[in-house]
Amino acid sequence: MSLRLPQAPNAGLFKQGYQSHSSDDGAVVRNIEACREISKMVLTSIGPCGRNKIIVNHLGKVFITNDAATMLQELDVVHPAVKLLVMASQQQEMEMGDGTNFVLVFAGELLHVAEKLITLGLKPTEIIQGYQLASKQALEVLEKLTVSTVDDLLSVSELKKVIKPVIASKQYGSEDFLSGLVAESVLHVMPPKNPKAFNVDSVRVVKIMGASLSSSHVIKGMVFPREPEGHVKNLKEKSKVVVYTCPFDTAQTETKGTVLLHNAKEMLDFSKGEEAQVDQIVKEIYDSGVRVVIAGSGVGELAQHYLDRYNILTLKVPSKFDLRRVCRVCGATPLPRLGAPTPEEAGSIDVIETKEIGGDRVTIFRQENDTTRTATIVVRGATKNNLDDIERAIDDGVSAIKGLTKDGRLLPGAGAVEAELVHKITQFGEKTPGLLQLAIKQYAQAFEVVPRVLVETAGLDSSEVLPRLYAKHSAEDGLTFGVDIDGESSNGVKDITAEGLYDLFSSKKFGIAAATDAACTVLSVDQIIMAKRAGGPQVPQQPRPGNWDQAD
Repeated sequence: MSLRLPQAPNAGLFKQGYQSHSSDDGAVVRNIEACREISKMVLTSIGPCGRNKIIVNHLGKVFITNDAATMLQELDVVHPAVKLLVMASQQQEMEMGDGTNFVLVFAGELLHVAEKLITLGLKPTEIIQGYQLASKQALEVLEKLTVSTVDDLLSVSELKKVIKPVIASKQYGSEDFLSGLVAESVLHVMPPKNPKAFNVDSVRVVKIMGASLSSSHVIKGMVFPREPEGHVKNLKEKSKVVVYTCPFDTAQTETKGTVLLHNAKEMLDFSKGEEAQVDQIVKEIYDSGVRVVIAGSGVGELAQHYLDRYNILTLKVPSKFDLRRVCRVCGATPLPRLGAPTPEEAGSIDVIETKEIGGDRVTIFRQENDTTRTATIVVRGATKNNLDDIERAIDDGVSAIKGLTKDGRLLPGAGAVEAELVHKITQFGEKTPGLLQLAIKQYAQAFEVVPRVLVETAGLDSSEVLPRLYAKHSAEDGLTFGVDIDGESSNGVKDITAEGLYDLFSSKKFGIAAATDAACTVLSVDQIIMAKRAGGPQVPQQPRPGNWDQAD
């Protein structure tokens, strides 16, 4: 008689293919290990000396960047616990536009130090309680650590205080030039009466290959990387603009018909009615005072002939997002039908010119008044990857202004505020009775990750610099001392505010809260139940073989 092995308990509970990881299997520790992998990945990309990563996404596109938001966007993360950290990082990107790397690294470090406490025998619930107490204390302490405030949002030097450190962390060495461009473009679009109404989407970036970064400049208005369709390329005086979301062409019928022509005269007259109709539409547009037509789709050859005859500039804008932006620049209403616009529907533009920048023909819509609705930064560079990286740095710099409109307070940068928080929260932990003291002290220890990485990526010795940094912060007036990545000072520590390196208060506050929340959520998970992925087995696609005479 054969021996019958007992079936696994609850084998019939779920469909075949389910995976279940419980706390008995060490689910919490395994989740922490997975989160540590992703935080290790972006850890070395923090700060001005952060390393780049090469990422090849599922479409085979290559990204070379040290921007955490771009990395996470292109990495196809499937682990559910790691996804919680990624979501917290994405929330930081949406709210503040910067600090995504800090959220991911800090949350990863909180989980890393929690693993030591679990090994010591503490329960995840006790660690979570300690973390929440410490987080509350950290946010209270943060309020008292502000060293400067930006009051005048219409001053270039004040805006640079915030923009420069953000861009330096992505494009170290070019931060002075780039922060000047960003500050100039922001001031062009900043509403003077209500700066808090600043819209991030008002600053656009156009990348044109060639020349060097120093050839980049700001244009008050919009730049389209294409030239007008007809022979009219430039308009130097203020002109009325009409925007159509439909193609500027004769309507095509859905049905087909057969036409019988008896003689040559009928053949000549056949298309005259259509021509007269197009002529009438263009004449109506011309008579309404419009000199610029922007079509959302194509422009027919016949329509283009009549538009040229009336000296109307025609531009095709295939992107509906660009169409929306050009409506905002000109103050026009997008029309879904052809015909003359009413005075309220038509917009106006001061100057339209066609230029050649680095071999590319571009059309520039420029507003000459003080504040424009859109400003464009034309970025020049040698390679596509380099241009993409500069664009990300500019986007972060512009997003920092959005955070500044919410709260103008600034904290000392370069790891100074983190070193101060280590000192203050450790003191708070010493006064807390019971087991929570261990969790609070480890929470404080997690902040060390920022100055430590800054020191290591700058090529300094962390065992020498960090003790000196803590020694400065244990003194009364040591708040503004941070890591000297340039190595100008002999001990690797210097007064950061003298260099103008600040962290935005609102961004740091939101980042600490988001990272703590994500870490506590991961710690509170004691079981993962995963269904089988839909769509059958996930077989990696094999590349198709080439031609018969090509080498495999």
